[in-house]
Amino acid sequence: MAGTAHRPRRTCVGCRTTTEADGLLRLALAGTDAVVPDVRRRLGGRGAWLHADPACLALAVRRRALPRALRVPGPLATDAVAEHLAAADGRDAP
Repeated sequence: MAGTAHRPRRTCVGCRTTTEADGLLRLALAGTDAVVPDVRRRLGGRGAWLHADPACLALAVRRRALPRALRVPGPLATDAVAEHLAAADGRDAP
């Protein structure tokens, strides 16, 4: 396997599909009760990975996967992530 580059794989917290990290958006905590997109992948702490798809965000929220993935108690605000996904998709946030 000489010459093949290792490409990290991550699991989307919404749809639970494993894919290369380049195809996912990293999410990080902002304070103690909000999740923000970490586009540059430089924010500290635990991260969660999500497809850049509002349907995956909706699944993650419905399954309460974000607090589990980030290991924090209680619900988290996902407004910033929804706005980022809507802006990337070229439409208004829900």
